[in-house]
Amino acid sequence: MSSRTSAVYASAAAVAYEHYTSTSSSPSTTVIYDSTSKPARKAWVDPASLSNCGDASQIQGNVSAHVKQLILNTFIAYGAGDEQCFGHHVAKAVKFVDISAYDSKDRNGRMEAVTTAEVVVNKSMLNGAGMLHGGCLAFLIDNCCSTPLVALGLIQNVNGVGVTQAMNVVFHSPALAGSCLRIISTSIAMGGRIMSARCEVINKGTGNVVASAYLNKMQPAIAKL
Repeated sequence: MSSRTSAVYASAAAVAYEHYTSTSSSPSTTVIYDSTSKPARKAWVDPASLSNCGDASQIQGNVSAHVKQLILNTFIAYGAGDEQCFGHHVAKAVKFVDISAYDSKDRNGRMEAVTTAEVVVNKSMLNGAGMLHGGCLAFLIDNCCSTPLVALGLIQNVNGVGVTQAMNVVFHSPALAGSCLRIISTSIAMGGRIMSARCEVINKGTGNVVASAYLNKMQPAIAKL
């Protein structure tokens, strides 16, 4: 367990993190990766190029309002897509309640980002046995567990948007219709192309862990897309 007093909520006195800088005021496919002399690497998706989707003003946490909005834009644009996309209505039911970043004492001061989202299980998410479908839960984890990497990338001025390379999900307990699930996702590592995060899905009403997961993502080669 982390030495932080809360894995989810930052104190009111916490620093508001905002270090992301777009390379241009117009939509662009490049981002500045750091302040060194390394050349900017062409990114698959630049969050700053996306239109505003949804209202991030109610999201708690110690990152800036600007970073929260960029994360929400990325989640909706690529997690939900338009109404014809797979899982659109499931993704649109997700509400982010906290996005924060910390210098972790357990990791020698290295920064980690934590996002917390909630979703209420509805009938369209159920399997024939009346429980949350495992495929639906994997879809939620894939999209929500990606967001702390986007957050960390924005704060550190690198690109944290990637495609899923591998995901390991453990299902612990069922969730019935009407259950409110809290999805807590934490960044683990941010490399040059490979990045990873972990996730816990908790039934807010019972406290039971519904699922836990590890997610690996990578920056795709633009030429292969």
